[in-house]
Amino acid sequence: MIVDTHAHYLPQAMLDDLNNRSSDFPNIDCLNQDNVWKLGFSGGPLTRPILPGLRQGDTRLQWMDDQKIDAMVCGGWLDSFGYELPDEEGKRWSQFINEHLMTACAMTNRFAPLCSVPLQNGKMAAEVLEEALDAGFHGAMIGTQPKGGEGNLDDPDLDPFWELASDLGAAIYLHPMFGCGDPRLTDYALVNTVGRGIDTITAVSRLIFAGHLQKFTGMNFILSHGGGGLPFLLGRMQINHDLNPEFGNPQASLNSCYYDTVVNDVKTLEFVCQVFGAEKVMMGSDYPFAFGDLEPRKIIENARLPDGDKQNILGNVAERLFHLENCGCAHN
Repeated sequence: MIVDTHAHYLPQAMLDDLNNRSSDFPNIDCLNQDNVWKLGFSGGPLTRPILPGLRQGDTRLQWMDDQKIDAMVCGGWLDSFGYELPDEEGKRWSQFINEHLMTACAMTNRFAPLCSVPLQNGKMAAEVLEEALDAGFHGAMIGTQPKGGEGNLDDPDLDPFWELASDLGAAIYLHPMFGCGDPRLTDYALVNTVGRGIDTITAVSRLIFAGHLQKFTGMNFILSHGGGGLPFLLGRMQINHDLNPEFGNPQASLNSCYYDTVVNDVKTLEFVCQVFGAEKVMMGSDYPFAFGDLEPRKIIENARLPDGDKQNILGNVAERLFHLENCGCAHN
């Protein structure tokens, strides 16, 4: 099975239904002007336009056929997770996203949905995660800033979420947020170019040094964009641990994680595999975004890796991690 593990889906039916449910979400704005859709949360700025490819299922199936991909693991869209919302409304919003994503993914056995959870409240996030896994979700996709444009994943408030994810052996896919809080990134498209990696590095480093990745070992924790630069900082991070042994161990922590192939450079992918092993790496595209890798098989096929490693990356690891036994159809 060939599996794309990194894709985003915000179904059009959800946006249509949101206009009928506005009273349930008083702190969410939904704008549609000439079929350009945007969302807003708690009076903040509107999101980027929601791309047609992000909203549609049929076009992604055609893309999958063109790329000879059997199954797609579909997370939500980070801009729409609504971590800024009040707790109760945030819980309802995550459940609303999950309801529509599950319905949209049920149109074919080739989609495997990842749920959203309200990270602004750790207890509620745990409740929604358990509810979603029971409903058939294959894991969860979460962002790096649990209070919207701020907050830290090692906040003790989130311990109930991490504990449950570990107890249930859940797949948790960590994805950077769009805003990274550094005004130097506002030019030259630097938010996407380097900001995403910086966001991942910062959020995961806190989890590492707080000891979370050595404490909550039951979950399968996946880092997007090849770890966002963390493999290249491992030596420097290890020095921090050596000087401060009460901090969590970076090598042990990162060895326990999984990584995708959205690094856009063959030698970088080879390095990630050298550091962590191909059994820890899975193919991803970041569909439908141009900053991703919309021909994701090529980087794997061009890498100087044994055939067995390539098969692991193309789908063997993902099939096991996301429980995809009944998902997809075979391409040769």
